[in-house]
Amino acid sequence: MKIDYHTHHARCGHAEGSLEDYVKRGIGIGLDHIGLSDHMPLIHVDPASYYPGMAMPMDELPRYVEEAFALKEKYKGVIEVRVGLEGDYIEGYEEEIERIVRGYPWDYVIGSVHFLGEWDITDYRQTDGWKSRDPMAVYEQYYDAVCKAAATGFYDVIGHIDVIKRFGVQPGGDVTHLEDMALAAAAKAGVAIELNASGLRMPCAEMFPSRRMLVKARELGIPVTLGSDAHQPERLGQYLDEAGAALKDAGYAQLATFEGRRRILVDF
Repeated sequence: MKIDYHTHHARCGHAEGSLEDYVKRGIGIGLDHIGLSDHMPLIHVDPASYYPGMAMPMDELPRYVEEAFALKEKYKGVIEVRVGLEGDYIEGYEEEIERIVRGYPWDYVIGSVHFLGEWDITDYRQTDGWKSRDPMAVYEQYYDAVCKAAATGFYDVIGHIDVIKRFGVQPGGDVTHLEDMALAAAAKAGVAIELNASGLRMPCAEMFPSRRMLVKARELGIPVTLGSDAHQPERLGQYLDEAGAALKDAGYAQLATFEGRRRILVDF
């Protein structure tokens, strides 16, 4: 079973390629499942005055869903297309998030924390935000948000659970307790996490989550799915061989797949 459940396309403003480009690429590289999971529209900042190209405009959301489901039907029997969303968790905007999550017939929803307030900790244009903040306080705020995201019940998967390390900024002290707190929250909520391979091409040079967290997740019985977080069609499936090996090394023998918000575990 070869799957990639984390992808983005041109509609979000900072990726390339159409949805169909990704589906065709998935067929070309032999995927069994491809998950389309573009970013939820911005809901807590003004898109007109914020950093450009962060997410699809709100009026594009129904068009995205319509196109994705049309592709699911078009390629039925050739590749399994799953229609998803990377739905940011933003504390204080739970009602707005829930309307989007409940408002469409998603196959799955990834819950990711990118924003701490109006600061996107994953945006290379905003790395100066670290200069005025205590790294340990940022890590504490981030992992607290991950725990709250898991507890909402909005999400099927927690995305790149330790993405806070993306740019290589590390606090002076140990953060194992924060990482374990987030994993415990995921286990309690009964959600899966993803092994997001894109970290291998980031400054942190490590997948999300780390091997230690992945082993801990296995001990806690947390299901795992796989994603490349591709923003270009040619990166679809990137590093997923390494990710599969890491999963097996951590003791996993099954992957989480989804359809109609139902989790289905498959051997790999």
